[in-house]
Amino acid sequence: MEQVISSYGTPHPTDEILIQPMLADVLRSGVAFSHDPNSCAPYRIVNWSEGCDTATVTSGQGGRVWQQAAQSAVPPPPTLAPIIALLEELLALFGRVPVDCEFAVTREAEAEVLWLLQARPLILPVAPESETLQTSRLQAIERKIARGMRPHPFLMGQRTVYGVMPDWNPAEIVGIRPKPMALSLYRELITDAIWAYQRHNYGYRNLRSFPLMPHFFGLPYIDVRLSFNSFIPADLDEGLAGRLVDHYIDRLLVEPTLHDKVEFEIVFSCYTLDLPQRLERLSEAGFAKPEREAIAHSLRKLTNRIVHPREGLWRGDAAKIETLNARREALLASGADPLERIYWLLEDAKRYGTLPFAGLARAGFVAVQMLKSLVAVGVFSQSDYDAFIGSVSTVSGQLARDRAVLDKTTFLARYGHLRPGTYNILSPRYDEAAELYFDWNQRPPAPEPVKPFSLTLPQMREIVKLLEAHGLQPDPVGLFDFMQAGIELRELAKFHFTRNLSDTLALITEVGGQYGFSREDLAYCDIAALKELHVAAADPKDVLGRSIEQGKARYAETLKISLPPLIAKPDDVWAFEWPETAPNFITQKQVTAPVVGCDARERLAGAIVCIPNADPGFDWLFAYPIAGLITAWGGANSHMAIRAGELGLPAVIGAGEVLYRRWSGAQRLHLDCAGRRVEVLA
Repeated sequence: MEQVISSYGTPHPTDEILIQPMLADVLRSGVAFSHDPNSCAPYRIVNWSEGCDTATVTSGQGGRVWQQAAQSAVPPPPTLAPIIALLEELLALFGRVPVDCEFAVTREAEAEVLWLLQARPLILPVAPESETLQTSRLQAIERKIARGMRPHPFLMGQRTVYGVMPDWNPAEIVGIRPKPMALSLYRELITDAIWAYQRHNYGYRNLRSFPLMPHFFGLPYIDVRLSFNSFIPADLDEGLAGRLVDHYIDRLLVEPTLHDKVEFEIVFSCYTLDLPQRLERLSEAGFAKPEREAIAHSLRKLTNRIVHPREGLWRGDAAKIETLNARREALLASGADPLERIYWLLEDAKRYGTLPFAGLARAGFVAVQMLKSLVAVGVFSQSDYDAFIGSVSTVSGQLARDRAVLDKTTFLARYGHLRPGTYNILSPRYDEAAELYFDWNQRPPAPEPVKPFSLTLPQMREIVKLLEAHGLQPDPVGLFDFMQAGIELRELAKFHFTRNLSDTLALITEVGGQYGFSREDLAYCDIAALKELHVAAADPKDVLGRSIEQGKARYAETLKISLPPLIAKPDDVWAFEWPETAPNFITQKQVTAPVVGCDARERLAGAIVCIPNADPGFDWLFAYPIAGLITAWGGANSHMAIRAGELGLPAVIGAGEVLYRRWSGAQRLHLDCAGRRVEVLA
């Protein structure tokens, strides 16, 4: 210490040197912010780790994160309360200048002592908004959530929760902070009405007129009670149905990490070969044997309607895709003006695109659950499961094969409408920025041909017995036809309806350009404004301009809000700990490789690639020999999960915000999918 002090030269009489003691018996340590460094909003954020290593958080290895609004009345956990108080004290001392500090807590005798290790100004790119404004906005969200959590006369279940991943998982499809155009399109095409029409058509309860996806100042969430109601067979007794919905919600609250796996782990939405065993867990929740049998009977009847070898509901949905394509070609070849084309492309996308897609997606879920049940009852091994998934031939697989053999013009004519961020007008289509996505100077090697899957004779006999014993209608060939078609047609339907959507976005760009609006402007426009221009005599520049102005103002508020991925009670608006989710590991493989983002095209080969969501527009990645894949959002049956399984690519789908931030920020990772483990190597 003396050597360091002497190196300062002659000190000024008023200079002080602070000498910090070496801390012993550290219990926890970390960093704390008075404001969110990303949004500049007045959120108190504590990033800490338990234990004696004071470098875990500062070295970027992760740790836990607590976040609360400045004027939150919700108390932090007792261990963090002194740190929040420390932040308030520092703000008072520094005249409310945003602050960032490092701290540690030690055990001294029987008490815990909080040490401030260092404090410094937190440099923010823009001035933070006032705490009063933040409080006003959060109060509005709290009131909306409190209203939504009350009993409803037309719904089963006493309460609800809100999540970004259950059911039509907006976090995966449009992101957790979509711009107004993307959010309004997703609502228009799926979550306001189509989702409920499809469920009712397939034999579930009628939830028509219930919007599935409320949003809180632009942050979209799924109303989980609505979702769970929509998975109840329509013929199930109302009293039993209500108890079942309450049980599902209670189970999710006990295990919130299942929020992206509700259909596989919580809800009984179809009959499978292991359903009687899975229903046993309801006995612990007080469901009597006759009630469990009633649930099984309703699900068997509903599932047989879907998987019937000749009259399965999915067959009618598959036929509608041809109608969609024929009508789109006719519309685009007509003399209809752009506003009329936008209107009809969207109307057709709903009736002949997203409605059958939702049905085929349901068939895809049933197919995967049936496949998993073959493993559960011991007919299949995990490698049989992987081999079947690998034998499925999806549109995405065909894209990779075509990329290896087709010339640029032919390839883009077929796949040019795809874009990463399917609903995002700012995301260029493949045919608008072909050089951004593909290296046309060299063709990638052709992927391995799809290996056909075959059953052994003993497996065939066992499946015949099981189908008869469970009262399921298809024979083994019919069942496997259905499972293959369910997975393949879901992806095909998505491919075709997204062409309508992509063409719509291109026309919106054209219309906006006529009135001086850029793509960046139009991203803030609500689709309702363009529908209004089709049906009303109005000044387009005025209608679009007002919608864009309102959208920009609203989105500025969206950026200042943070909410947890699962909102279980109104208080969660004010304070919460960011959860580490349970990711979905695809394949049984391992890989060790450097980590890159998808924009580093020259470094994709041999790398583990990180992308925010499991969007089909990212299929261009598979034209490169990547080593692995990690997504922040995405479910066990999402597009990228199916695609990775088909390719045999080790992948972690739906890591969640905390783990994704940690892993995407690493330089090198080891993925062990069989062991469900990710190790940061550098």
